[in-house]
Amino acid sequence: MRIPPEHPRYASLMQRERLVRGFEAGMTVLQGLIAHGRGEAFDYLLGEKTTPLAAAAIRAGAAMLMLARKPVISVNGNTAVLCPEELARLGRALNAPLEVNLFYRSEERARRIAEHLRSAGAERVLWRADAEIEGLESERRKVSSSGIYASDVVLVAVEDGDRTGALKRLGKKVVAIDLNPLSRTAQEADVTIVDEVTRALPLLTAQVHSMQRLSAEELEEIARFDNAENLRGVLEFMAERLLELSRTCPGKG
Repeated sequence: MRIPPEHPRYASLMQRERLVRGFEAGMTVLQGLIAHGRGEAFDYLLGEKTTPLAAAAIRAGAAMLMLARKPVISVNGNTAVLCPEELARLGRALNAPLEVNLFYRSEERARRIAEHLRSAGAERVLWRADAEIEGLESERRKVSSSGIYASDVVLVAVEDGDRTGALKRLGKKVVAIDLNPLSRTAQEADVTIVDEVTRALPLLTAQVHSMQRLSAEELEEIARFDNAENLRGVLEFMAERLLELSRTCPGKG
């Protein structure tokens, strides 16, 4: 299907097309397409833009990842299809591997996603699971012993809260990209970037590059982040925007 670039929903429609093509290629699943639609609804409340609150979280998340002894970027089907090149760029900037981790896992699906990431320029991609996260029952428990299992900081996007909680119980720090500030992932993570993933990842990579010359002490100061306070600010932003929109709604009065 050809979508005209002048269409007011061009970017959103192109994302949907990429997800559908990902499904046809065996990388995304129908449940993931539903999750994407839920995220779009929250993005409407943000005005489909990166807010100052998200920018602050991106800066803190970049610092936390840079301070990590062994950072790992967790990748699911949606993120692999929507922004593979940017995942590869972030992996190179952090010298961190990408690890395929799936709720609806099959070895074939994991392999296809890994190949897709490599074709987009990713240098280190882990997809074979030879370890398990304790206290987690879903297929997400299956991880690489040299990746997420051995990590100290994990970047997750469009995640399920059970695994984020399990990672935290293992003493790992979690940086999350999640459009839903009320999700378990958003609430459990050390730093939650409430933003759309294709907007957030380039900004995260840019922050990593811009802070390369900062000392560990400077990075530690930036990484000190009140996630609960930031999430409260995001909810207030959404509420105020809804009130503003209600005042200008056509047909009012």
